[in-house]
Amino acid sequence: MSDTVSNAANRTTASRFETGTTLTHASANAALAAGLARIAGGATGVDCAPLAQFDSSALAVLLAWQRAASARGASLDIINLPAGLASLAQAYGVDTLLSARH
Repeated sequence: MSDTVSNAANRTTASRFETGTTLTHASANAALAAGLARIAGGATGVDCAPLAQFDSSALAVLLAWQRAASARGASLDIINLPAGLASLAQAYGVDTLLSARH
């Protein structure tokens, strides 16, 4: 692999952070703060693949992260959104606000 491709892959990985396995009301404040710090540091994507337990608080956190990225003039890519969370977003009518890729 060329250095250019390798460096581009590293930048992509470095600009993305993962959720924890749980994002519920009990963990929302800590998750919010951690994600905001990553976004302030230049992160432009969040990978939700580890997310196994969540409630509507997860939607609030994802939307807050997107607002923070937008305030920095960037977008936040949400990838691997669990189907259950995508359904919850649809039920609440906020699915179109999430720039999620499954």
